[in-house]
Amino acid sequence: MNVEKGFVDAPVDPSVDLAAEIKRLKKEKNAVVLAHYYTIGEIQDLADFIGDSLALARIAEKLDNDIIVMCGVHFMGETVKILCPDKKVLVPDLNAGCSLADSYPAPELEKFIGEHPGHTVISYVNTSAAVKALTDIVVTSGNAMEIVNSLPADEKIIFGPDRNLGNYINSQTGREMILWDGACHVHEQFSLEKILELKKQHPEAKVLVHPECPKPIRLVADKVGSTAVLLKWAEECEFDSFIVATESGILHEMRRRCPQKTFIPAPPADSTCACNDCSFMKLNTLQKLYNTLRYELPEVTVDPAIIDRARRPITRMLEIK
Repeated sequence: MNVEKGFVDAPVDPSVDLAAEIKRLKKEKNAVVLAHYYTIGEIQDLADFIGDSLALARIAEKLDNDIIVMCGVHFMGETVKILCPDKKVLVPDLNAGCSLADSYPAPELEKFIGEHPGHTVISYVNTSAAVKALTDIVVTSGNAMEIVNSLPADEKIIFGPDRNLGNYINSQTGREMILWDGACHVHEQFSLEKILELKKQHPEAKVLVHPECPKPIRLVADKVGSTAVLLKWAEECEFDSFIVATESGILHEMRRRCPQKTFIPAPPADSTCACNDCSFMKLNTLQKLYNTLRYELPEVTVDPAIIDRARRPITRMLEIK
């Protein structure tokens, strides 16, 4: 058994029924599996809870399980650990990073804050624990607008790391927040030309767009919102066909909840692929999940001093929201 690669590199007998064994191990070890909407469908189907990153962390906070497995990316495991410091938090693969979180390193943010004194630091939840510890308020794509609007109109704000989400909030609120120049590699890759081609092929389809997408993509949207917002809107609206411009994993839950509706993934610009996937999310596999439960590795650890500081901006967000 080897974890030097960032995951449990242990052989698994091909005859093993991975789904059945995962269910058995969850029960045996009093473990719960959380899965982000962007993971593969097989992972979502075996999870006890699915959702976006902060919603899953808040669910974990209320659970009495001994072990929490976060199927997503590394910062999500850290967020769970911040809110559940006494629980054993596992992830199937420590290599599951995030281009957006990586674009916002804590040492550079600390220097940037020093260059802009007197600013409130608002950071997207898609960030490391070390960045959260430097932040005044954490936000999600679903509540960022409301939280920014709750602050005085003349408040000076640094917003990071996603420039597209920050630009969207500035455009909707009239603010002039200072924006960190970061972006999600998945949402940056959507092609306006290909979306418009899809729209010609499916003129009745409504375009659903995540606010991490660049402005030209947002301008053709019928609905802009977080994964949870887009999912709810598709479920509750009267329309039957949608072009979805966010990571393609969300289509699994959309189709499960709305089997009578049609969901078409928006493609990236530089690919013949029909959908846009996050390679980090797809590192979560059934075999890795099985080995993670079997060996209780890899475990997410966060310095206790960081945990205390990183929890405060999350608490402040919840107090505002």
